[in-house]
Amino acid sequence: MRLTKYTDYAMRLMIYLGSQQSGLSSIREISNTFSVSQNHMMKVVQDLSNGGFLESVRGRNGGIRLARPPSEINLGALLRHTEELTDLINCEGCRIASACTLPVVLSEATAAFVAVFDKYSLADLVDRRAALGTLLGFYDSSSGESRSP
Repeated sequence: MRLTKYTDYAMRLMIYLGSQQSGLSSIREISNTFSVSQNHMMKVVQDLSNGGFLESVRGRNGGIRLARPPSEINLGALLRHTEELTDLINCEGCRIASACTLPVVLSEATAAFVAVFDKYSLADLVDRRAALGTLLGFYDSSSGESRSP
């Protein structure tokens, strides 16, 4: 199964925000970090905010942050929110559709795939926070000090 770019961007965004100790981040800084257009990232942010994964703070010093601690954000729920997990193939008009069991097999495979994500939270993806923070520019690798992204 291949995830969409949309889900890829959503996962990167959540890892970015989950790797921070605290504070707000801007869509611009996240877009620049991952070389993703701000328009694409804004759509992802709006969708995840509407889904209860993110909080958006308006105003001059506004930005976005996780709506819950990383340990409370289930990756399966995030995947279900960002992916259309039904109908991996289009059987409409297929001569053998009425007798074919391939859709059943694909449905079972999709359920198994999502079940793996259900075992993990965002905290599992960011448990190497210091290494991620260094790569994302949150920490100075030479001094170990935190800095604003």
